Amino acid sequence: MDRVRTGLERLVAAPRTGRERVGLVTNPTGVLPDLTPAAPALLAAGTRVTTLFGPEHGLRGTAQAGGGEAAAADPVTGLPVADTYGRTGAELDALVAASGVEALVFDMADVGARFYTYVWTMCDLMGSAARLGLPFTVLDRPNPIGGAVAEGPVLDPAFASFVGRAALPLRHGLTPGEIALSANRATGAALEVVPMEGWRREWHFDRTGLPWVMPSANMPTLDTALVYPGTGLLEGVNAAEGRGTTRPFELVGAPYADGRLAAALNGLGLPGVRFRDTSFTPAYGRHAGVPVRGVQLHVTDRAAFRPVLTGVSLLHELRTLYPDDFACDPFLDLLWGSGSLRAHLEAGRDPRGLCPPPGPPEGDLLYD
Repeated sequence: MDRVRTGLERLVAAPRTGRERVGLVTNPTGVLPDLTPAAPALLAAGTRVTTLFGPEHGLRGTAQAGGGEAAAADPVTGLPVADTYGRTGAELDALVAASGVEALVFDMADVGARFYTYVWTMCDLMGSAARLGLPFTVLDRPNPIGGAVAEGPVLDPAFASFVGRAALPLRHGLTPGEIALSANRATGAALEVVPMEGWRREWHFDRTGLPWVMPSANMPTLDTALVYPGTGLLEGVNAAEGRGTTRPFELVGAPYADGRLAAALNGLGLPGVRFRDTSFTPAYGRHAGVPVRGVQLHVTDRAAFRPVLTGVSLLHELRTLYPDDFACDPFLDLLWGSGSLRAHLEAGRDPRGLCPPPGPPEGDLLYD
């Protein structure tokens, strides 16, 4: 099997000679193929890393969704750690400036869904770098669910938030470096992307030859990432998205659901997926400790599978089968990138027409 060489691996193999104080933005996914973390790898290569910056879930990945880690020293390198989560604009600028770094380097994995937040930490810090006059380098990594297909609506700028800063489709098909290049038209940072070698857009992560490291606590496997652009939408309704189980986002359900849900979903003939009737009790998260009925998604054909259409279809069947119990939260608007999906669901209208046909990704593409 051919193996992809990440931006980190390429930089370590050909380190820079400058002696500027570097701030490294990373988390557990920032590793070499032998699992050496980025910070000690760059230090050993001669890069003068002086501060580590952690995103949502933290530098070490110990925090659940919606949290960061308290600032502390990194136990591996002894370097100071700054928590960026929840900081934007002037507050984030002040955090970077107080660290005394003279350049920022970003190295962490994305999962291919617009509402996953690491690339927005990247973009927020690119803005700080532009305002502070610091160079910004992105060490590129694969899109684990492939870069050949984009699916779902493009974000309406009126609904921009930390779960979507830029006008990208919900499943965007881009790498972090490609997103950085596109976003930098507005940001104006002194940006460099160190691209990968050997990555092909049609590849899923298990074709890259690289080790899978959990990007966050509820993203344990590639299977999770495959369904996440669709079932992640359940975080905007009163159903369990599988947090608190060993199959988050593959198991979904609700206390009010019954066996009709699996039958209805299988009856739709959605491409590349089947639904198994199941019951589970989340250990934490929504409906923690409450037995729920629902489905497990089994992806049978990755190339045909349409996660966004699948997620929207799941919401539509929950609303159709259980109209007196199903409810949406305004957070769904931020996840979807506009108010159209919630409006359709609350009115009882079929929202599947809101899913445009999948197509190739658009933007500053670095790879064939």
